[in-house]
Formats: sequence, structure tokens, C-alpha cells
Amino acid sequence: MNYRRLGKTGLMVSEIGLGGEWLERHDYKECKAVIDRAEEWGINILDCWMSEPNVRTNIGKAIAGRRDRWLIQGHIGSVWQNGQYVRTRDVERCREAFEDLQNRLQTDTIDLGMIHFIDQESDWEAAINGPYLDYVRELKASGRIRHIGMSTHNPAMAKKAVESGIVEMLLFSVNPAFDMLPPTDNIDNYFVDQYQNGLSGIDPARIELYKLCEQHDVGITVMKPYAGGRLFDEKRSPFGVALTPVQCIHYCLTRPGVAAVMAGYDTPEQVDQAAAYETASQEEKDYATVLSRAPYHTFGQGACTYCGHCKPCPAHIDIALVNKYFDLASMQPEVPATVKAHYLSLEHHAGECIQCRSCESRCPFGVTIADRMKQAAAMFEG
Repeated sequence: MNYRRLGKTGLMVSEIGLGGEWLERHDYKECKAVIDRAEEWGINILDCWMSEPNVRTNIGKAIAGRRDRWLIQGHIGSVWQNGQYVRTRDVERCREAFEDLQNRLQTDTIDLGMIHFIDQESDWEAAINGPYLDYVRELKASGRIRHIGMSTHNPAMAKKAVESGIVEMLLFSVNPAFDMLPPTDNIDNYFVDQYQNGLSGIDPARIELYKLCEQHDVGITVMKPYAGGRLFDEKRSPFGVALTPVQCIHYCLTRPGVAAVMAGYDTPEQVDQAAAYETASQEEKDYATVLSRAPYHTFGQGACTYCGHCKPCPAHIDIALVNKYFDLASMQPEVPATVKAHYLSLEHHAGECIQCRSCESRCPFGVTIADRMKQAAAMFEG
């Protein structure tokens, strides 16, 4: 296993990490099997953002006696209420949930205390300009967290966090599907440079963020490296071709500022598939050649790339985020409760769409956005 410095935290993290989200589906024995296999490979960083009590207990039991071998990302503001996950900035509820996290993980200190899930300007204002941030800083001053981080899917919010000087690292969603968009509206020119430039074809806002993280020494741990498994299936991939776990991981690890890829695992075998990156050949890691051979005429047509060209929306719907949550949920046999909770936390929902279709005239990929808003509303609000 290779280890990388996580920005100004100074922590040396395994470049393959463990994202705990999928462990919610499993009992203690199954959780322990995944965690043990990760440890055998030398994985040393684990993200536990989930508020569900059983998964926290199972992780704590699985690492008991070996806590010093793990660096833990623990989230502040992820709480369990009325039997489901809720995001909050209420300090007392955050305090109760964070104490529960520490108790169930059987630890006095969380290595990376994460400002949980900031995706919109209103989220940022609520977290930064109120008592919530005071509580986060109190946790660090008391030694209950060692470093302050933040989780976000939105490069604009990530940029705010980096420039604020508040955070030392980010948990950010990175993969080719989320990053890439055509430099022009001409789809046939998308792969014209054959990715000789490592940042060719990427959303300029993300290029700016990655470079900013390097300049400010803010390390990145990656969530959603596989786009929920979408990139493994050529029929669901926006590129019309399938990538492997190794190729997805290599894409993430070649982004500036990235230290670790927090892949989610259901089984020990999936840990093996990710950790195979450490012994993979350059040919096995090569994603650029695969993408450069993607069929031009099918790339992106009808599939949202979350680029945001559809804005503005008269109903103020964040169309890109709604589509992202809709796609993530559609890839699973049942709608994941966590994805639904993220969707419901948005200020405006798909059901508010007035079907004006003005967004569709601005979409370079021919996405039938109004129809997808109907489908998303039926999925999450029905």
C-alpha cells in the first residue's frame, strides 16, 4: 500500500480508503470481514458519516483493540432522528450525535472532524455564521477532533471552504462522470486532445478547485469514485464504455490534491478489487485510452453530466444535484435512505418544476430534464 500526505493535516493516509456507507446494509460479521480485509491490505483511513446506530456499533467493535491503526473521518451534523438520518446544524443535536459516534466507535478522538455535507450557499451560511462552527472549533480545542474537514459535492462550496482557511482537508466527490464536460458544445471534439493534458475536458470550476487545494495545502479524500457503480456498466456509463475499479481509482488519484479514494465495499472481494490498484500495471490503470475510444455519437446524449449549463431555473431547482441524486438512486434495487435524505434536504425539489423546458434548450447533451424532474419527484416525493 502506498501512503500520501493529507495536506496540511500532515497525516499519512493509504491512497485506497474505506468509505463506510455500504456497511449499513450488513451485520457485524459482514462488517468485520470487510474491515479486516481492508486492514490486511494496509488501508488505514475510514469514513463514517452514517448516523445509524448499528453500523457505528459494528465498526467500533470491528476495530476494537486496533484503533491506533485507523484514521477516522467522523461527521459533525449527521444525526439519527425518528429512525432515520437527518442533517442538522443544531448544536445540541450535533453534540449528542457526535458523543454517540465516539462512544460507539470506542474512541476519545476522531482524527478528522468533518463539517457535514455543505452543498449550497445556505448550507455554508448556516454552518459558518452560527454556533455550529464554534462547536466544531471547541471539539478541536478540546482534542476530541484532531483536524477540521468538510464534505461537499459542490466545487463552489469546496472553493469557499478552502479560501476561508477553516478546513484542513475536504471529502469531495470525484470521478470522470462528475468531472468531465465538453470544452465546446461540439460533442465530436470532446476527446480531441486524447487527454494528453491531465485536466483536458474537465469542468473549469473543478480545475480551479483542484489547483486551489494544492496551493493552500488542503488535502482531498474522494467519495463516489465509481459514481455508484455507473461507470462499471457501459449501458449506464455516460461515456458508453465501462471502466474498471482500478481505472476509476487511477483517475481520482491523478487529480491534484487527492490523497485517498474512499471506495465503498459490500464484500471483502470488493476490497481486493480496489486494492489491486497497488499492483496494477500502467496498462491496467489507463483510463484515458478507454475514454478516448468512446463512441462520439453516443457520448452524453440523454445522460446528465451535472455540468450546470441548464441554469437558471425559474423554480430555483438545483437541476444538476437533483439529477445526480436521481441517478445514484436509480442504480440501486431500492432507493437508499441516505440518498433520499440528501435529496429532501435541498431547498427546492423536482416536484416544483413548472415544465417550462427552458433548461432543455441550454443542455448540450439533449437531456429531457422536465421528464426527469417528474421521475425524480415520483421517486423521492411520492
